[in-house]
Amino acid sequence: MTTPRPAYDGDFGWHLGVLLSGYQSLVVTVLGDFPHGPRGYQTLAAVVHGDQPSQLALATHLGIDRTVMTYLIDDLVEAGLVERQLNPADRRQRKIVATARGLGTYRDLERRVREAEDTLLGALEPAERRALRHLLRRVACDVRDIEPATDPCEAVGATLEGSAKARG
Repeated sequence: MTTPRPAYDGDFGWHLGVLLSGYQSLVVTVLGDFPHGPRGYQTLAAVVHGDQPSQLALATHLGIDRTVMTYLIDDLVEAGLVERQLNPADRRQRKIVATARGLGTYRDLERRVREAEDTLLGALEPAERRALRHLLRRVACDVRDIEPATDPCEAVGATLEGSAKARG
């Protein structure tokens, strides 16, 4: 019989790191060979749900370097998931728009990612999961307002790298 571990409540960063590492493991598995993995999925999600007027605005919204965004969008275009269209409000800009295939792919992946998240958050009741998602969204949006120059993808990568080193 194993003895339950005592709850450790002293290090918020450690808790976030463990959750992020678990999230990354589950979501990478769910996404399979999706172009650029979680970053590509988040980009497609922003295209489907957002209304960014240009590729540069999309990169800024997601906190992704504009040159990296170019390659990412190129690969999503090549996969038939998005296309670049002239922005009717400013013909000098290209707006990124999901294709029918991209929308269908996103809907399927969104369901599978949500199931993976529910597995990760299995210790919580459904109402608690909704509350946690709501609170995290509020905090994340507030942090973006405080420090908009921070690239979220780099921050996540650094955190995961640190977690992997700590596990040794």
